[in-house]
Amino acid sequence: MAKDKEKENKFQKLIQEDRETRKKTSWKGTMLEYLEKVRENPGAVKLAHKRLYDMIADKGTVEVDLEQDPRLKRIFKGEKLKVFNFFTDEFFGMEKTLNQIVRYFHSASLKGEESRQVLYLVGPVGSGKSSLVERLKKGLEQLPPFAAIEGCPMNEEPLHLVPRHLRKEFSKMLGVEIEGDLCPVCRYRLKEEYRGKWEDFPVHTQDFSIRAKRGVGVVPPVDPNNQDTSVLIGGEDISKLDLYSEGDPRVLDLTGALNVGNRGMVEFIEVFKNETEYLHAMITATQEKSIPAPGRHGMIYVDTCIVAHSNEAEWKKFKSDHTNEAILDRIVTVKVPYNLRLSEEVKIYKKIIRQSQFTADIAPHTIEIASMFAILSRLEQTNKCDLMTKLKLYNGEEVVEKGKTKRVDVVELREEAKSEGMNGISTRFIMKALDNALSDNIEMNAINPISVREALVQMVKESDFADDVKKRYLEFLQDTLHKEYLEVLEKEITKAFVYSYQEQAESLFQNYLDHAESYVTKKKFKDRSTGEVLEPDEGFMKSIEEQIAIIGTACDGFRQEVIAYLWSAGRRGEKVSYESYEPLKEAIEKKLMASVRDVSRIITKARTRDDDQHKKYNKMVEQLIRNGYPASCVDVILKYAANNLWKD
Repeated sequence: MAKDKEKENKFQKLIQEDRETRKKTSWKGTMLEYLEKVRENPGAVKLAHKRLYDMIADKGTVEVDLEQDPRLKRIFKGEKLKVFNFFTDEFFGMEKTLNQIVRYFHSASLKGEESRQVLYLVGPVGSGKSSLVERLKKGLEQLPPFAAIEGCPMNEEPLHLVPRHLRKEFSKMLGVEIEGDLCPVCRYRLKEEYRGKWEDFPVHTQDFSIRAKRGVGVVPPVDPNNQDTSVLIGGEDISKLDLYSEGDPRVLDLTGALNVGNRGMVEFIEVFKNETEYLHAMITATQEKSIPAPGRHGMIYVDTCIVAHSNEAEWKKFKSDHTNEAILDRIVTVKVPYNLRLSEEVKIYKKIIRQSQFTADIAPHTIEIASMFAILSRLEQTNKCDLMTKLKLYNGEEVVEKGKTKRVDVVELREEAKSEGMNGISTRFIMKALDNALSDNIEMNAINPISVREALVQMVKESDFADDVKKRYLEFLQDTLHKEYLEVLEKEITKAFVYSYQEQAESLFQNYLDHAESYVTKKKFKDRSTGEVLEPDEGFMKSIEEQIAIIGTACDGFRQEVIAYLWSAGRRGEKVSYESYEPLKEAIEKKLMASVRDVSRIITKARTRDDDQHKKYNKMVEQLIRNGYPASCVDVILKYAANNLWKD
């Protein structure tokens, strides 16, 4: 009973605290009192675009120092990388898109031309267009309450009550520019209820609310055969026409999306599915900042930010019609392509999984393999490199070929593929594959790269993709990713065999550096362990170099490059490790793999194992589990390795 009472008290305390907070932030008074509040805090008076820009900017911006992150430096070569805290933890790999959106709001907040234009997001299905708009709408709901004329159907700015002939003087006194006109309903009330005494008009604060339709309007696609503009601008209440004349403002029912979106934003979903004529109200709302009132009530001032979105096919169709030029000229287009960075794609799926009730175990590299498939499907072919290399370059990785880092300019790759990311596999497709892989392995309650790849193959085969697209996707899954995963898997098994993998790799690296530096400088060196003065060991160096096809006369140049690179890194104060120079890192890892290849091949393929092999096998299994592999997946993965990795 005491515990129940304690819980009840906690509930009551939380409810009371919330109620007190709401009381503190809410306000009610007369227009005269509101003027005094504005004089004390002019910054509280904002137009819609300014409010949205401040909402984003107030969360803070971080400019990433690319010099401290070589991977990001390779990706954003010659660019500045800004991270907007408002969007972090929800959107990944969208830096360019987010920068363009924030730039639009910034310019519009300064009352530039963008303040009279529609923000239009175009991209493939599942690229994040709707999620971006949802983030903006939820951001509005989290803002402090805004002041509005009490009883106004459009929650308009109270300063609209100030008569035009007094606005210049009041603007000077208040330190704000007064823009906008009263709606017909408030104009009627001012005249009839308050006899023109605008200073007595009641003012109160309101919260933005999606559900209550305050400051946030939504326009879904409308049936072209039955388009009713009341969805946008409201209508007339027929039941009141018996009481009042058609020209009486009291018959107005201002509940259209552009009415309720006043002071905030209006979302147009799949905007170009509507007839062109239907879009003119949208353009008038932005360009003229007014919309037609239903019936015979003239125009109504509206202050809202319109954000529209659709897929690229509808955009191209609309753009190809020259009769739409007037609308096109009033649109700021921002592309929202699919993400093309592996590290960010992985974050997207991990976020979705966190937000879902997905409780299965996930073997290492499962999400990475699925993400690789998604990104490969989105990339365009180039004669500069193969698509897997392109994927790795886009992820900021260094790709080694014949002992040298592949020199391909990422900026050039992007420049020659302008529409890259506008086609391909969606995030939803990948999530369905993860679900399907799990449903096929319910007893194990775990998924792994093999099961997910099989699920993807099955889904592609059953899909209605064009034959050439289907063939290309199956090639990615059955060939490209099959080979890629085998490379990853051999390294994982090596890590399970090699005690203190990181330490051994580091030891090989330091030994190689000692011998290579001695070779390049033509001086003897002192062994780190024994203190002996030694000559450089050609056999040892070659045993590492040959792992990446460095042989013969190429060895001299490679050793000089390694020492020059690491000396330079040391002068810059960078921490030097076996991972510092990509070609040498690859050589060391392959050397370690070669050292355990025979024993790992024997004990994974053996149908019967002797005691020593059995101990080694069990030890490897234990280490794989410690490295994050679900126990239920280990046997499947090792059988896959035995069947594919070490073929006789």
